[in-house]
Amino acid sequence: MLGLFGLLFWPIVVAIVALIVIPLAVKVVREYQRLVVFRFGRSIGRKGPGLVFLIPLIDRPVWVDLREAFLEIPSQTCITKDNAPINIDFLIYWKVFEPEMTVVQVQDFAGAARGIATTTLRAVIGDISLDDVLARREQINNVLRTKLDEVTERWGVKVTTVEIREILPPREVQEAMTRQMSAERSRRAVVTEADGKRQATITVAEGDKQSAILRAEGDRQAAILRAEGFALALNTIFAVAQTVDSKTMALQYLEALKALGASPATKFIFPLEFTRLLGPLGDMAGRAFGDKEAGHTP
Repeated sequence: MLGLFGLLFWPIVVAIVALIVIPLAVKVVREYQRLVVFRFGRSIGRKGPGLVFLIPLIDRPVWVDLREAFLEIPSQTCITKDNAPINIDFLIYWKVFEPEMTVVQVQDFAGAARGIATTTLRAVIGDISLDDVLARREQINNVLRTKLDEVTERWGVKVTTVEIREILPPREVQEAMTRQMSAERSRRAVVTEADGKRQATITVAEGDKQSAILRAEGDRQAAILRAEGFALALNTIFAVAQTVDSKTMALQYLEALKALGASPATKFIFPLEFTRLLGPLGDMAGRAFGDKEAGHTP
């Protein structure tokens, strides 16, 4: 029995020692992790990813996560350049780029980052007026990121993004902003209505202008047509008048005299040409009466 126990004792001891030592000596490091190894208290660098072999009881590993993480900075009361108190809370996104520095240079990065973020925020907001804080949020994010990155770089950490989540001005300022927004909307409504009326007036005036132009063009065309018709009529009368002799014209004047004799008027005006045309007619009448008297003479 003792011999059998002796044969089984040492394998059991070796198995127990292996179960204790192997987890201490062999580490599986994932792709997003690194091990910072200290040997007798001195850093010997980072290890991983993959299998990492350590000396049990001599090497002490510190795990570092390389994935991007974020810190939530609680609401902070800051004073703007124009002495307006506002509450701001924001997020800091950061990523480790040097695992050994993150372990060696800073004890609690999260706490240190919160402290630096708070003081940096107050310094940045103190140089900006309230209106600019509300309107230039993206610029404030960039300034905060740059200033935080300058500090955290010595810790082996890169600040990738800073995002302000909420800016709360005092209640009095909020009420003033509400009134200002209402007044601005009313102003825009009045301006829009005035622009509409102005455009409508311009449109009506343009319509009247086009209508007047069309009427004037129509009157001009009508006048041209009337003038052309009158000219054609005159040309026709002139052409016919060229074929009329003086006797015919005298007869026409006699018809005119008959019409004048039937008129109740007591005064008549005759053109000079009228007497000239009646001269031959008088001569003809005189010859006719002279012939009659000669015929009756014995």
